[in-house]
Amino acid sequence: MAVIDVEARAARGTNRIDRKRFWALVVIAAAQLMIVLDTSVIIVALPSAQRALHISVADRQWVLSAYTLVFGTLLLLGGRLADYLGRRRMLLIGLLGFATASALGGLAQDSAMLFGARALQGAFAALMAPASLSLLTVTFTEARERARAFGVYSAVAGGGVAIGLVLGGTLTDLASWRWTLLINVPIALVAAVAARRVLTESRVESSSNYDLRGATLVTAGMFLLVYGFTTAGTDGWGATGTVALLAGAAVSLSAFVMTELRATNPILPLRVILDRQRAGAFLSSFFVGIAMLGTFLFLTFFLQATQHYSALKTGFAFLPLSVGFILGAAVASTLLPRVGPRTLMLTGLVLTTAGLLLFTRLGVTSTFVSSVLPAEIVISLGLALAFVPMNSTALIGIRQHDAGVASALVNATQQVGGSLGIALLNTVASSAAAGYLAAHARGLGRAATERVLPIATVHGYTRAFEVSTVMVVVALVLTAALLRRAPRLGAGEIAELDGELVSEAA
Repeated sequence: MAVIDVEARAARGTNRIDRKRFWALVVIAAAQLMIVLDTSVIIVALPSAQRALHISVADRQWVLSAYTLVFGTLLLLGGRLADYLGRRRMLLIGLLGFATASALGGLAQDSAMLFGARALQGAFAALMAPASLSLLTVTFTEARERARAFGVYSAVAGGGVAIGLVLGGTLTDLASWRWTLLINVPIALVAAVAARRVLTESRVESSSNYDLRGATLVTAGMFLLVYGFTTAGTDGWGATGTVALLAGAAVSLSAFVMTELRATNPILPLRVILDRQRAGAFLSSFFVGIAMLGTFLFLTFFLQATQHYSALKTGFAFLPLSVGFILGAAVASTLLPRVGPRTLMLTGLVLTTAGLLLFTRLGVTSTFVSSVLPAEIVISLGLALAFVPMNSTALIGIRQHDAGVASALVNATQQVGGSLGIALLNTVASSAAAGYLAAHARGLGRAATERVLPIATVHGYTRAFEVSTVMVVVALVLTAALLRRAPRLGAGEIAELDGELVSEAA
């Protein structure tokens, strides 16, 4: 009887640990959901915010760019702060700061206040994102459990963009564009309270020798890089300002690499990115980031401007994308321990390429059911199959004291890639539309030109989708070249691998 009681108590203890890890995953997923929602939730609400605050056409991009600029700039710094000052602490600061910034944005009285609030959101998101992902990495170490955790995280990270579009349309139509920002306040506060209860603090032993020079160079370099991408979207890639910003970014980031080679306590240990597997995951993440955020933006334009969808209808048009991604992530998390990341990523990227090719066939008369829906289903499944192993590969086997900066790189590749993608695809779409008009409306009257204009606009969108397709193909080639084939593992071999990874992390 005593033996049975001991075993029962041990089982109850294990269940308590499992429940605590489950709630830790819920908190981490909630934090990540807010981060990705804020990248897309404002897209559908942007026209309403623009009218309410009298934002000019030239300035409206800063509702998006102010967030992505600061977020992308501070991610590496945020990751290293999480490593050394505490990952739970940085997550809590990020959640509370994000709630405050969201409230300021939702109550904005003019464009300057909205832009400032969005920039502040980006700063606190740069603390939250690497802290949450590194907490996931050090909390879940067993292979099957880790695969499920990354499946949930990837479903939130990828599906959250589409969920943001649905939520943005719903809140804008039923309430106000302001609620696309204010909705973050209660979510962030509840998540902060839960984080204090269920998350365990994790940090590296502090060192007095901080890499201040490296932190300054990488922050300046990332700022110039993302700002250069943003400027390129409005002024063009050949503009003096764009060239100067990108040249400055190249100089700063080159000096940063040289500094890291000599630093005794680097902000970005180069061992994190020189591992072949991780390099493949980071590069693939970057090129997929270039392709997808701009794709969602131009699909929104197509639905609202060409198909004349309302904000609410546009939001719900993205619902299949969210559902497909969540289902695909569940499948990917089950298959990952069995087939390895390379096979899943290649399969997912092939499907994503096929879905984007369907978008290149859109026309003015295309319907949602026949043209948009099939592409959404294929893309959502493809992205899910790619993202789960991509995120896992970028962080598997990472040393515990590098978890924060590696997590920051995962987010940075997607964020910087998304900024570049919006700038690049906007240039491609505008140039293609202008070229089509010049070729087909020259010498025609105003009425004829107005008839050609929608066709030219959609032609620009399809050219942007073609470039997105090329970017995913590049990710596909890099994955095939850099990721090694993984043998199928049995349960005993998986358990042995887990033990090795846990030992390495310790």
